[in-house]
Amino acid sequence: MTITILSICMLAASASAAPVLQDSIVRASTGYIQGKINSNYSNVREFLNVPYGQSTAGSNRFMPPLPVPASSLHVDATDYAPMCPQYVTAVKNIWNQEIPWYLATWGNANYSAGESAVFADEDCLKLAVWTPANATAASHLPVAFFITGGGFQTNGILVPGQLPPRWVSRSQSHIVVTINYRMNILGFPNAAGIEDRNLGIMDSRLALEWVRDNIGFFGGDPGRITIWGQSAGAAAVDILQYAYWDDPIAHGSFAESGSVINSGPANDIGNSNFTFVAKNLGCDYPNDASLELQCMQKLDYNDILKINFMGQYQDNSTLVDKTQPRLSFSTVADEKIVFSNNSERYLMGKVTKAPMIYSTVANEGGSLAPFPADPSAGQNQTAANAVTINTLCGAAKSSILRNSIDLPTYRYQYAGNWTNQDPLPWMGAFHSSDLVMLFGTYADNAPAVEPLEGQTSEAMEDHLLAFVRDPWNGPATVGWPRFNTSAENGGTLLRFGADGKAVQEVDANDVQAVCTGAGDYEPFP
Repeated sequence: MTITILSICMLAASASAAPVLQDSIVRASTGYIQGKINSNYSNVREFLNVPYGQSTAGSNRFMPPLPVPASSLHVDATDYAPMCPQYVTAVKNIWNQEIPWYLATWGNANYSAGESAVFADEDCLKLAVWTPANATAASHLPVAFFITGGGFQTNGILVPGQLPPRWVSRSQSHIVVTINYRMNILGFPNAAGIEDRNLGIMDSRLALEWVRDNIGFFGGDPGRITIWGQSAGAAAVDILQYAYWDDPIAHGSFAESGSVINSGPANDIGNSNFTFVAKNLGCDYPNDASLELQCMQKLDYNDILKINFMGQYQDNSTLVDKTQPRLSFSTVADEKIVFSNNSERYLMGKVTKAPMIYSTVANEGGSLAPFPADPSAGQNQTAANAVTINTLCGAAKSSILRNSIDLPTYRYQYAGNWTNQDPLPWMGAFHSSDLVMLFGTYADNAPAVEPLEGQTSEAMEDHLLAFVRDPWNGPATVGWPRFNTSAENGGTLLRFGADGKAVQEVDANDVQAVCTGAGDYEPFP
């Protein structure tokens, strides 16, 4: 699957061909937002380019996000917003070779271009909203607020596998919001000359505040927002429940294949990574962090991401000189937004007092472990299991901590393995594969072969929607038991897409015994 500039233009042309109706103009605090009816689902409205923050270019680069001021201007939200700046790696991996629908539509010639993303811009703090077409301010619909994954390095709103119009069309009873946020060095600079380091997390929080203040105009209920993220997005959700524990905005949270317990943030002592990049881009001010920052703010962001540094440096560490020290930018413990000891936050009671879902998939490592030189020969399953165990045990430990202070927690394991989704037979239920089931995009790239696949997708959507509607009481209405580690069986979680069943209850010990040293891990099925 190759994405070209032409295909981007065709996508935009197709989108603009969808009808734009008068009732698709919503008056929000930041302007009149013009949306349209989705071209494939006539009962879905979409607003694809809604600003929630100001441009992050120039003096705003490496700075906390600024909210969009109140306005009465017209905002054209009928086409997708550019993503935040990111690099399209030249390293071939399972994502860009086999399953590109989990990657952003960057606008480059291919998915391993080795260059800065074309469809990107520093004026990127945008969000997208999908609603039933007949939703009004009186509808008060629950809202699923989604934060994309991508290792805090890539992705955004326009990721084919995680677009929700089919799900919204089917339910006609909820709203989905997805967001762009800053990534890599632009989102997590950890520079000596700045006070705030975890800007990408702050972006997500600002977007959530905008939704709280404005979603009612789109037909949503600001009191019923569930914050949901996958992979790095799940870590962001976890981080937010500690950072804003006393003002969470969301009435429930969902961390899909990710957490911060068991995989805490790296600490770049001495801000050496940022200074290393700055020095090699001509911003060499070893004794003046302020001048270093100002110099980096004046560069073209493409120079930072591609020429000499970041993307090409990282690619070189893998493709050419494997002895070259690796360089990365992600969350750092600042003890304000990101904490070095999250277990302690539970003991202090400084965690959001609202229900939570932690989920995993049966073979997380199926897409995260090193890509084999000969894909037909299979993967190093030991390495894949290590990845799965780390993610699984993070969810398990988080659930136990939550249980210790009586916070409602719900768990599931996705174990679906479908021929139209798994191009390589050993992948199984790989990291991210449950995304297309929840968003309803599972058959977009190849027709579903087994009826159980569609049944499983609908079961997953229905269980999640029950939580989104009412995280305190909704799960019980669909037979989803609260995860309770005091139970004799060590807790109950749901398993989706296995044993010929869309959903079933399983003993948590059968899944996560490895986390307590009571057994080994075997991917299911």
